[in-house]
Amino acid sequence: MVDHLPVGTEAQRPLPRHATLALLVGRVTTIKLAYWTALTAFELAVPLDPAPPPERFAVSVVFAGFATLAALVWARRSARAIDPRAGGLSRSIPTIATTFAAATVVASPASLPLLLVERQRSIEGCLGLVTCHPEALWLWVATLIIGFVLIPTVFAASLRSSS
Repeated sequence: MVDHLPVGTEAQRPLPRHATLALLVGRVTTIKLAYWTALTAFELAVPLDPAPPPERFAVSVVFAGFATLAALVWARRSARAIDPRAGGLSRSIPTIATTFAAATVVASPASLPLLLVERQRSIEGCLGLVTCHPEALWLWVATLIIGFVLIPTVFAASLRSSS
């Protein structure tokens, strides 16, 4: 016996328990951490490109778009995946609330390194500490919204119906 579900009872998966809610938080948090880590690592590597700042920014936007698409696909697949030990995640008010609340609290510090990199990028070539490239900060704001709102929304919308 591989798991505790008899063969052919796909519709009778167990309801969420502590283990499935921990699985939910772990999945969403992992996706968000990986998203912001990939963006931060890419932004740290961008100064190695000898291109002028506007061209480097365009490359950053393209990479952010690909990273966002990958995170959204991952969120959708992860929400629908069945764990052999914990069962499936079903859509309910508590599950959706947990998706947003717990994952936001756990993953929120992961966006701060990207903020520091983008702040430095925003003052490159400026006199003093004045921001002369605000688009770098707007990129961070966009990825922050994607990480805090869009990724959990796609995850929550992709959860299996509880009925």
